[in-house]
Amino acid sequence: MKNKVVIITGASSGIGLACAEKFGAMGAKLVMAARNIEKLNAVAEELRKKNIEVLAFKCDVSKQEDCFQLINATIQKFNRIDVLINNAGISMRALFNDADIKVIEQVMNINFWGTVYCTKFALPYLLKSKGSVVGVSSIAGYVGLPARTGYSASKYAMQGFLDALRTENLKTGLHVMVACPGFTSSNIRNTALSADGSSQGESPREEGKMMTPDEVANYIYDGIVKRKRTLVLTSEGKLAVFLGKLFPKFVEKQVFKKMEKEPNSPLKK
Repeated sequence: MKNKVVIITGASSGIGLACAEKFGAMGAKLVMAARNIEKLNAVAEELRKKNIEVLAFKCDVSKQEDCFQLINATIQKFNRIDVLINNAGISMRALFNDADIKVIEQVMNINFWGTVYCTKFALPYLLKSKGSVVGVSSIAGYVGLPARTGYSASKYAMQGFLDALRTENLKTGLHVMVACPGFTSSNIRNTALSADGSSQGESPREEGKMMTPDEVANYIYDGIVKRKRTLVLTSEGKLAVFLGKLFPKFVEKQVFKKMEKEPNSPLKK
């Protein structure tokens, strides 16, 4: 990754920030994008102190124009793109029957359309460099999670889009990878949307027992270097994906039981 130009969305915290730290440490030039520019500037400055070249760019990936400007700013500064990590994402927790439709739309706009927009505008440059497109997805992209219909829908859609893009580019040299970390200790559950669109505010899970963002970033880095197709992390995640293909009804029951046990689970109604 020495001198490679790497764009990371959702880069101000969690997996995105961990990826920035990892790729920067390996010599990459970073373009870090997020909605909170103050927070983004603060973490970017810390990386610059380590002699990592960073462009911090305010970007709401749900807005097509923001994504266009992100890619445009990258080319103006570095004149190339080698890796695009579509990491920006938001979750939700509410029964579909209770959820405002705007919640589903917001999750889809960020998780799915954000990936489509950024990939669309970066693709000509990635084809030129024979670079990598990465989608940070979830086990929810393989197994439908109850009370997270919008989140699962967005991840299924992201994975379908990237799988088709990979096949479309079998002869161009483009690398496409879908990374499914499983439950990772980050703020995605704290900021998850409830039925009315307000932030959940607290995690329903024991964050200390999950993978750390740094661990996930190491796997993503290794996956890009080795140009892997997919990453399914954690034994629980791998088991869910494998059994979901063979025994879908069994997996559905187990997933329901697991989600029902969460504190304040909407499934307990």
